[in-house]
Amino acid sequence: MLRLLLVIWALALALPVSAQPFPNRPITLVVSFAPGGSTSIVARAVADKMGEALGQTVIVENRAGGGGTVGTRQVAKSPPDGYTLLLGYTGTLAIAPTLYQNAGYDPRKDFAPIGLIAVAPSLLLVHPSLPVGSAADLIAMMRSANPPLQVGVPGIGTVNHLAAVLFAQQAGVEVQLIPYKGSNPLGTDLAGGHVKVGFNPIPVSRAAIESGLIRALAGTSLKRSTLFPDLPTVAESGLPGFDAVLSYGLVAPAGTPQPIIARLNEELRAALATDDVRKRLHQEGAEPTPTSPEEHAAVIDREETKWSTLIKSIGLKAE
Repeated sequence: MLRLLLVIWALALALPVSAQPFPNRPITLVVSFAPGGSTSIVARAVADKMGEALGQTVIVENRAGGGGTVGTRQVAKSPPDGYTLLLGYTGTLAIAPTLYQNAGYDPRKDFAPIGLIAVAPSLLLVHPSLPVGSAADLIAMMRSANPPLQVGVPGIGTVNHLAAVLFAQQAGVEVQLIPYKGSNPLGTDLAGGHVKVGFNPIPVSRAAIESGLIRALAGTSLKRSTLFPDLPTVAESGLPGFDAVLSYGLVAPAGTPQPIIARLNEELRAALATDDVRKRLHQEGAEPTPTSPEEHAAVIDREETKWSTLIKSIGLKAE
């Protein structure tokens, strides 16, 4: 019996790591932006729940730089073993590959999609002094405005900036885009009436909307926001098909074994079904959106095609 136990023990030690059940050590979930932003909040919302189900800690690690390209590129070059994941994001997977001269990764070839976490619409906002009651009214005003109306956006190359460009293109109007250094400065100027129109995310706008300092005319997703169920979408307000959202999901390096992808997708979907995760996402203005890996791949492909086409049409490049 002793000899048998020794043989079993020796064989266990000789087993390669790859033969051990996944996961057998902590998983790193890379967020390619600084702590505190929406990407970090969304990542942490699912990391804890997934860690509980997997029996291993999922460590959220921020690796900021290059508009999100630094951390994204590092994950693309990581071992495809399921222990290094990326919080995939519209800015890094759909916009940056065209916006930057050399992002250093291909969103389709260098990653294995695991599944979407959520999508988050932005809001078309106006100062209460502007005499419009809907997005359709605003479009009518823009068509007759001379000089063009100023529209604030939180930075060049952001989804909100591109949403404003897309809005103007689809409405057939000219606008003067005013880029700000972030969502909070834009929100402050909107509330103060220094700029009368803007596109900004829900979390930074909600308090000012509820206090009457700014007014929301429409959401930028095809479906209405859970937080603003009575607010129509831009698509419902005269621009059919208008859709400009932030998508959040999990991806792994290309070549990660399919059984590992399937296990991670299973636990991600389970996490998104829990009330506390859904509540945390809703607080960020995000809509939980569980998908299969294949559906997530289709979203990445569709968003990259859409935003790269728009970026090229206006000749936009990161400085």
